[in-house]
Amino acid sequence: MIVGIAGSILPVIPGTPISWAGLIVLYLAPALPFDWVFISVTGFVAIAIYVLDYIIPAMGTKRFGGSKAGAWGTTIGLIIGLFLPIPFGILVGAFAGAFVGEMVFNETNGPDAVKAAFGSFIGFLASTFMKFFATLVYLGLFCYQVWNHRELLF
Repeated sequence: MIVGIAGSILPVIPGTPISWAGLIVLYLAPALPFDWVFISVTGFVAIAIYVLDYIIPAMGTKRFGGSKAGAWGTTIGLIIGLFLPIPFGILVGAFAGAFVGEMVFNETNGPDAVKAAFGSFIGFLASTFMKFFATLVYLGLFCYQVWNHRELLF
């Protein structure tokens, strides 16, 4: 569950599916009765969020006049931002990456590149918030189920 929460922020780890896998592992414990409805509903939500994770940043980029170069720049900047020794390096890297992607690959002028980078950045933030919230809900469900079945599990 913790890896899933980290994956909701880090772009290389599929956070929501990993959190869902944590729920499956919990229900595979021999002491717990398997709940097909619970696993199916949470699985559907995990898949939907995983798909939306790719759609939302692209929508934000296109809405503000950006291109695929801006979206790719956001992802690359985000990864580089992980290693920056500054607070909020991920956010700075994502915005800077989108800006550089627009400026270099599309030869966009400054104000248009800033606008497109902002759109890509907003899409990234919306997608990250959605994943983070979902993984926290999955953690809450996990803890709730463990608490309710603590006599069987421990």
